Formats: sequence, C-alpha cells, structure tokens
Amino acid sequence: MKLQISIDGKTYEAEVEVLEDDATQRQINYGPSQPVPAAPRPTHAAAAAPSQAPAAEETADEKKVCRSPVTGIVIKVNVEPGQAVEANDPIMVLEAMKMETNVTAHAAGNVKRVRVAKGDSVKVNQVVVEFE
Repeated sequence: MKLQISIDGKTYEAEVEVLEDDATQRQINYGPSQPVPAAPRPTHAAAAAPSQAPAAEETADEKKVCRSPVTGIVIKVNVEPGQAVEANDPIMVLEAMKMETNVTAHAAGNVKRVRVAKGDSVKVNQVVVEFE
C-alpha cells in the first residue's frame, strides 16, 4: 500500500505493509475524552477509614496556608516560624520526578508554622506552611 504525506509543503511517498488483520477496528484513547467509569462505593467499614486529609486542612482559611503544588520530597525549606515573607518569596523547594519545583508565598504575611522539614514526603494540596 502506498501513502502520500505532505510536510511543510513537501510531498513524500511511502510504501507500507499491513502486518495485522485489520478486521477489528481499534480505538486509541489519547486523553480524557472517554467517559470514566464511576468508582465503586465504599463499604461501611471502608467509609470509616480516613481516606483524605484531616477535616482541619479541608476547612482551613486558604489565605493563611500554603499548599504543595505537587507530590514530592522537600529538598529545602527557606522559612521558619515568625519570619515575614512578601508575595512571591520562595518558601521551599520540592523535588518531583527529578525536577525541582519552587513553592512561593501567594501573599505577604508572617510564617506561623512550617509543617514539613527537609526530606519529608508531601502530597498534592498538602498544607506545608501556615501564616498568621
């Protein structure tokens, strides 16, 4: 079978051979365009086990916390309790998949508590720093 391919206005001809039976149509999924099946409902015993962050983290004032943008390892903490920070000041550096991610303050304030230390594992949206 011959194919013609045009790239940047230049036409190429290629000869290809089909090695598999093409009687069944294949569907390739490149993204979330396919509906995702609903997750099974947890049993009563599973519902009792905490599967998410504590309720205090869910209801925390978002202006007074800084959350981890990625799942990774803390490789450097740049702040300590009582320290004043300005918007966009570096708070810490995380490593995820061999890439460093700088975590910065979203607003000016004073650091109330640093919840993680160098070497700690963090999850996405985990509170890492609290502000006053």
